[in-house]
Amino acid sequence: MSTTTIRLPEDLKARVVAAARRSNTTAHAFILEAIAEKAAQEDLRAAFDAVAENRHAGIVASGKTIPWQEMRGYLEARLVGKAAKRPIARKLSR
Repeated sequence: MSTTTIRLPEDLKARVVAAARRSNTTAHAFILEAIAEKAAQEDLRAAFDAVAENRHAGIVASGKTIPWQEMRGYLEARLVGKAAKRPIARKLSR
């Protein structure tokens, strides 16, 4: 484990201390948990962005996609348990 110094404004430090007390933990543990949560959130966001970029690259490469209204109708039907034919990707006119 390494040491990192974080300088907190007094008002934020007071908020952290109060929140840690309410959480029945130490300010140190509260800060570590907050940093871990933020790092995990950023990891999820980076993974989401990577999936989106890959999907967009696939659309650009193939020129095919499914119009949103068709996909939405399909998803809504599935959501309520209806049998629905899966939409087929096709080249769209601009």
